[in-house]
This record gives sequence, structure tokens and C-alpha cells, in this order.
Amino acid sequence: MLLKELTSEFLLYLTAVRNLSENTVIAYSNNLELLKNFLGQDKDIKEINKENLLTSIGQLSRQHKAAASVNQYISSLRTLFSYARKFGYLEKNPAIELKTVKNPKVMPNFMTKVEVNSLCQMPANNELLWKTRDQAIFTMLYSSGCRISEITNLKLSDFVNGHHSAIVHGKGKKDRIVYFEKESQKALEEYLEDRRKILEKENISEQPFLFINQKGKHLSVGGMRYIITRYSGPEGINHHINPHAFRHTFATTLLSNGADVRLVQEMLGHSNISTTQRYTHITTEKLIEVYKKAHPHSDK
Repeated sequence: MLLKELTSEFLLYLTAVRNLSENTVIAYSNNLELLKNFLGQDKDIKEINKENLLTSIGQLSRQHKAAASVNQYISSLRTLFSYARKFGYLEKNPAIELKTVKNPKVMPNFMTKVEVNSLCQMPANNELLWKTRDQAIFTMLYSSGCRISEITNLKLSDFVNGHHSAIVHGKGKKDRIVYFEKESQKALEEYLEDRRKILEKENISEQPFLFINQKGKHLSVGGMRYIITRYSGPEGINHHINPHAFRHTFATTLLSNGADVRLVQEMLGHSNISTTQRYTHITTEKLIEVYKKAHPHSDK
């Protein structure tokens, strides 16, 4: 079997049998494209050995790829060749002894209370694109802790209990309930009125997705990233914000105010509590920083 045939069959297996999310399958596909570029798509998989794979990993390192990206590539190799071994295409798995590289510990980036409030009010103070929609996006991201893809794919039918809460479809196709406080509910209701007018203007009778562009089409993840970039750029607060910073800020805010880490884990949709516990380290470090600045006996 050729490498291109194996990868094609494997990606179909991930989609049809494993039922993995589209984003996960795309990530596998991108990594396996790298493998085919390194080794040649017409290479017989029985000729691939550990040294070939190590060489391909080395090439990624020489390209100064981040450790997380290299480890994702290694994980894709392991899963691909495990599949090949499981279904009898190979007698030995050449990727079984591959080890991941050390991933530097990076603390999540989050906004201060002043920064997040400033950004959430920016659409009203400086209407760059669509005031009501953009304010709804920002306040809902901060209020719920949703990933940007989860907010982008939110549908009107996902809301329960009015606009107080909604069911989002997270990573691994796991559903959870998220909540929206009064400010985000108000922003959402103002946007929905504008949204209705846009759909009428464009003669669109049905649009299941909550967030749309000014033509009434579903707003993509790329479109939402662009909105955040515009408002956090030179025209807005002039401090670039990564979309995930809303999620990080949500978590650190809750933990700083005494929320139980397991409840925060549930609200974020983390499968492993150690992922959530990263935020407790941030809040502890912040407390120490504040103490050192404020206490008269601290070593400034």
C-alpha cells in the first residue's frame, strides 16, 4: 500500500467511523500532508521505518515549528501507523517508539478587568463594523467562556430559558450548557433586532446560525477573528487580543472570585481538570504580584 492510499483511507475512517470533528480531521490531514511531502506520497508504507519518521520530525524542528505543533505531528504519526498495524497493512508499527518533544509551559494570556470592559464597550464607542453584533459577540464570549468556534456555530435553536443560557457543541462533540449574564443578554437582544432587519433586506427567510455578516450569511470563524482584530488594533484599543483571551479571562475571573475549579472545568468543557488548573497558577501569581506591590513590608 502506498502512503497516499493509507492516509486517504485513514482520514475517511476518522470521519465515518470515529466520527471526529471536522477541525480534528483537518488537523490530521494537514500533518499527514507534511509526512507525504517529507517521504513522498508514492512511498510504500512497508519501506517506512523509524529513522524516516525521526528525520521528518527533525525537519519540522529545523523549520522552528512550535513544540506543540511538532507534538501534534508526532501524535498523528502514531495514530496513522497504529491504524495500519491494527488493520494488517503492517507487521510492525514504525512510530510506536516516537517520543514527544518537551513543550515549554506557557501561561494562558488573559485580559485585566479594565481591558476586557474596554473591549466589550468598544463597538458602542467606536463603531468600526456592526455595533450591536460586535458588542454581542464580545460580551457573550466573556460571559460564557466559549471557544470562538462554539460561539460562531451557535444557532438560535441552541438557546434555552430565553437568552439566559444555551447548549454549545464543544470539542469531541461534547455538549454543555453555558450562561450569559444580563449585559450580554441585553446586547444579544439588541443585535437580534438588527439581524432581523438584515435578513429581511437580503430576502433570507431562514438563517439558523446566530451570528451573520452584513449580507445575512453565516459569520465564519475567520470573520469573527477579523472583527476582534479590528477592534483590538490601532483603530480600537490598540492592544492586539487573541480570541482565546476571552476564554482565559472568563476562567481567571471566576477562579479569582472563589469559584470551585471543578465547576469552572465543567463550564469550560475541559475533559481533564489539569487543563483548568493552569488558571489557578495564574491567579496565585497575580496575587503574589499584587502583594509585593502593595504590602509595606514586601521586598519591592
